[in-house]
Amino acid sequence: MEVSLSPTQAIAFMTFAAVAAGTPGPSNVLLAAAGAKAGVRRGMPSLLGQVIGMSAMLLAVTLGIGGLLLDRPWLLETLKWGGAVLLCWMAWGIATAPFTEGDTNSPAWSGFFGMAAFQWANPKGWLISVAANATYLNQHGGILSRSLILTALFMLAALPSCLPWLVFGAALQKSLGSPRTWLIYRCTMAGLLVASVTLFLWPHG
Repeated sequence: MEVSLSPTQAIAFMTFAAVAAGTPGPSNVLLAAAGAKAGVRRGMPSLLGQVIGMSAMLLAVTLGIGGLLLDRPWLLETLKWGGAVLLCWMAWGIATAPFTEGDTNSPAWSGFFGMAAFQWANPKGWLISVAANATYLNQHGGILSRSLILTALFMLAALPSCLPWLVFGAALQKSLGSPRTWLIYRCTMAGLLVASVTLFLWPHG
């Protein structure tokens, strides 16, 4: 099955994927929080879960869900607002998390499966996947083959783009050794999470 994906198109898509995956958003805020809680090594499953979860969503959207969402804007709006409610609830959980010295246990939303599952409730993930479907899949060639190639390219670009967020969070571990600094950090992360949700609910027109 022929797939018409030129090197220029591949580079363009990987640039899009790197920017989309690496810019501030709910997933990256949670990834930084996971890094601060568990460090880089123990936070790697969260990073892999995020990237694989985003890639799986992109594949599902390009194989048919994207058309469904584009044809039914109300459904996309429902997903956006439903995800926003969940994210605000998670922000509240982060803001009220108790301080426990020496505790490196990862919260429920982190880890491989937690972060992978979270992507399906992330408004940014849906918007990125639908945008990629509308922009990069409208070409000649087999849909399945092209979708698989774009998904693989997305994973290659997203992994190094999201890694700095995990490293950033882990770098703050030594500064979070007191209840006061932990309070400041968790409130900051919760505020960033709510702010990132706001940016995607009210995009600039």
